[in-house]
Amino acid sequence: MANRHLSRSIALQALFEWDFPVSSPTGRSSAKKFSEIIDRLVGEFGEGAEKDFIDKLAKGILKKREVLDTIIAKAAKDWPLDQTPLVDRNVLRLGLYELLFANHDEVPARVAINEAIELAKSFGGERSGKFINGVLGTIYKEMGEPGKDDLPKKKTRYKRKEDLTPEEKEKLPLKKLVGAVVYCHDSKKQVRLAFVHDVFGYWTLSKGGVEEDEDEAAAVIREIKEEMSLDITNDATIGVNEYVATDPERGNIRKRVTYFLAKASNPDSIKLPAESGGLDDVKWFPLSEVAEIKTYPDVRPIIEKGLAELAKKG
Repeated sequence: MANRHLSRSIALQALFEWDFPVSSPTGRSSAKKFSEIIDRLVGEFGEGAEKDFIDKLAKGILKKREVLDTIIAKAAKDWPLDQTPLVDRNVLRLGLYELLFANHDEVPARVAINEAIELAKSFGGERSGKFINGVLGTIYKEMGEPGKDDLPKKKTRYKRKEDLTPEEKEKLPLKKLVGAVVYCHDSKKQVRLAFVHDVFGYWTLSKGGVEEDEDEAAAVIREIKEEMSLDITNDATIGVNEYVATDPERGNIRKRVTYFLAKASNPDSIKLPAESGGLDDVKWFPLSEVAEIKTYPDVRPIIEKGLAELAKKG
């Protein structure tokens, strides 16, 4: 609705003014002054705008700013936030806030991204829209594209993946991936599992791509070494998950993830590399805590298969 777009533009202007270096002697406006900025902008430009929505959105962004900035920094490693134009970084904060924290019945993920792109085109530079689209699109994919099936179906240059026949799926380009349930035995001979933590707050299994002419068993050893700094041996293949995904460049592709159960020989060496993409932690968990960790629904069955395979080993 038009008044929501206007309201977002006023929230963005308030954030811009708050972030501008001369807003206060310390470079940032106080909470009281921020409310005054919003009130003034609503008075000047807000005919038809929703004051409550502006307040909730702008103040919510400031409250979550550190979380938002951490995620943005992970997704746009080549563009440090302090070097990103003021408009662009505040559009990113606004778009990401709605992507993560808005009521998705009112603001679906795609709407949040599209609104941010339009704000960037209106207030930013020539390439701002493309930049915002790239960063928020990357984060949206890392989130697993929530709500993508709730949107009206659009015409595309390729067939919708849900309409593909089994024969058509079989002919799609194949991208191979590998992952592992990595375990070790601690000093008390108790089993522990290794998980990586992403910037969205989930503990998950380490996973990566298979290089050309590389088999899956070798690829998972390399990936775990690169992502967890662990040397592993593969005990068993515990599952293969294949699905159709949409690549913006290639259209529909098949993704096949082969999961292994793997034992680490150097558990004390566990750490993230200097460049860890969307990850911010790595840790061993005793089995007694694994059921309680926050992880993705599609990862849980793989963990359970790994535990079942471990139980067979005795």
